[in-house]
Amino acid sequence: MRVNSTIVCRFFAASALLALMLTGCKKNDGPHNNNKEVDIKLIADNFVSPIGLVAVPNDTNRLFVIDQVGKIWIIKNGEKLSVPFMDVSSKLVALTPAYDERGLLGMAFHPDYKNNGRFFVYYQLPPRAGGPQAGVNWDNLSRISEFKVSANGDLADMNSEKILLEMDDPQSNHNGGTLAFGPDGYLYISIGDGGAADDVAPGHVTDWYAANAGGNGQDIDSNLFGNILRIDVNSGNPYGIPADNPFVGKPGKDEIYAYGFRNPFRYSFDMGGTHMLLAGDAGQGLWEEVSVVIKGGNYGWNVKEGRHCFNAAVDSLLLASCPSVDNLGNPLIDPVIEVNNAANPAGGRATTIIGGNVYRGKEIKGWDGKYIFGTFSQGFTVGDGELFMSQTSGAGVWSYDEINLKSHPNDIGYFLRGFGQDNEGEVYLTVSSMLGPSGNTGKVFKLVTVKNKDDGY
Repeated sequence: MRVNSTIVCRFFAASALLALMLTGCKKNDGPHNNNKEVDIKLIADNFVSPIGLVAVPNDTNRLFVIDQVGKIWIIKNGEKLSVPFMDVSSKLVALTPAYDERGLLGMAFHPDYKNNGRFFVYYQLPPRAGGPQAGVNWDNLSRISEFKVSANGDLADMNSEKILLEMDDPQSNHNGGTLAFGPDGYLYISIGDGGAADDVAPGHVTDWYAANAGGNGQDIDSNLFGNILRIDVNSGNPYGIPADNPFVGKPGKDEIYAYGFRNPFRYSFDMGGTHMLLAGDAGQGLWEEVSVVIKGGNYGWNVKEGRHCFNAAVDSLLLASCPSVDNLGNPLIDPVIEVNNAANPAGGRATTIIGGNVYRGKEIKGWDGKYIFGTFSQGFTVGDGELFMSQTSGAGVWSYDEINLKSHPNDIGYFLRGFGQDNEGEVYLTVSSMLGPSGNTGKVFKLVTVKNKDDGY
């Protein structure tokens, strides 16, 4: 399947070849919960395109839902408030209702939010003048900003915006979008490779790897695309750089924490254990991946797609060989989870991977320490995303299985747009029935145990 010329038929992971299958997952043979069944429980609805849920530090009464169309909603004591906490819809670049990867993409609360009221958002505005080359215009302007809460704790102060970082995006897709504070107190930001396909379009610079023309994934000097960034929002103006960031004092952008990504749309830190950072990264057309991200790590794009040698000239074919290290001598780190795209000759199902969370709750016994992730859908007409579970096990290849829900044994029944986690470690899904940011079918569900058919949740 090829990308439509006017609509990128892929959620936050456009490519010339689309859809994926989870290799080795056992359809209708997912993980069991000590013989208790698992299901999804509706928490709130009437969203447009909810792409994530964020908990407030030290606040168990409120959850914040990121709606791609520019609004952040509060679920307070189990009820969705009638007025959004924040509305930047008037600032956004015009979104395409049928399908779009731009919009309001991320939100993170400062660890000391209770005392300082600071939070951060990532969104796309209309483009500035100019473009990546003559005759080619920028598509949009990506912005990371700080805001503060108003005197009313359920409303943001919309006049408090402090712009931290802006990037002229060459294409509409591959924006990354997650903001999260790490256990070190620094703000992490995921940025895609700039868009289009193969990392070779206008705005995708020449890198060290001559076999593939481009691109931003392997470049660390020209721009911030294709990276996970780490900045210090407690120092500097508008921010500071952690002294141990990998390129401080040497060639490379100081903000970069890890690089070699195509579109790390959703990542998360494990609330427990070693607090590892797990990022789902959308592949081109044959493989997609989840990686354990470490400081200074190079995750291979566009030298590799998953664990395989990528061919930018003909992305459906592999190169016979490729380097195992980059020009700096850093190894190209393979993913711990690799998934097959539907265009892969081995077969496949679904459209793209959605990175999730390590379960640390108490609701579902036996799930502690397991990584929950999913797929957006199995095609482009019906919402039929799927859920999967993997035991976190450090380096190497992780096995995984499908989660079969009580009410939806074959799939979740929606397009899966994102995940979230509350302060107790429970995991939530953000979904909708629409392919693009339109309608009002968006919902938030919680993963729960079904005790038995009589007493329900």
